[in-house]
Amino acid sequence: MSRESKEMYPVSGEKVEVDGVYTDEAGHEEHLHRGQHFPSDVVLGTTEWKLQEYMYDTNPTGQTDPDLIPKKNDADKAGKVTHPRRHLETGDR
Repeated sequence: MSRESKEMYPVSGEKVEVDGVYTDEAGHEEHLHRGQHFPSDVVLGTTEWKLQEYMYDTNPTGQTDPDLIPKKNDADKAGKVTHPRRHLETGDR
């Protein structure tokens, strides 16, 4: 089973724990802040919400740095350093 199928996303009515941009099952995007409650959809009622981007106060463009957004199969790329002590070649220790 994939890891995604085991994740439990917050549902409408729960408190927001992290400032960010969230999308619901219907694809509606909301900017929510910590302490607010996830809203219900007018048509669907209670929905799940997924964090799409973190909100940063210091970012002048208003968007999350693309390097911080996780991508699918990112760990499968050859040469991707996933640990600070990982050596790319055997002779570079």
